[in-house]
Amino acid sequence: MGPGNVRRMRRTSFEGWPCSIARTADLLGDGWTLLVLREVFYGESRFDGFVASLGIARNTLDERLRRLVEAGVLERRPYQDQPVRVDYVPTERGRDLFGVLAALNAWGDRWLAGEEGTPVTVRHDRCGSEAGARVVCAGCGEDLRADDVTVRPGPGYPAGLLADPAVRRRFDLPEPSAP
Repeated sequence: MGPGNVRRMRRTSFEGWPCSIARTADLLGDGWTLLVLREVFYGESRFDGFVASLGIARNTLDERLRRLVEAGVLERRPYQDQPVRVDYVPTERGRDLFGVLAALNAWGDRWLAGEEGTPVTVRHDRCGSEAGARVVCAGCGEDLRADDVTVRPGPGYPAGLLADPAVRRRFDLPEPSAP
């Protein structure tokens, strides 16, 4: 395909899907976005700092930061008036993403770290221990594993989709009673 025939690929949006994983992937599902958030949690907050630490193109960084601000994950806080310069700092919504990044880091440490070991460790400041992310049941505190859970439609699942036999099989729901 020559330069005159280049078509711009449109990214599929999962924003409206009845699935929190799909909606989160819609917002965070690109490597640059995750790395920008990693840098925020490592303490970086300035545009030029992100460019320097990541080697990211300025236009790409600008688009990722804009999306994260629009989604309420980061907020812009001015630190200079002439010219205007801002820090990008996490909101409460953004700070809640730390666990997601910690879980990705823990998985990468387990499955992708080389012989030299984990590249970065996380220290829990309150107790001084090296921390590792775990996903636990909010009810009993046990570790959650895929084999130990059942997925069910929640209150936000579209009722109209539950009439679909494939959806009912997916969630192992009984067929509706005949009137």
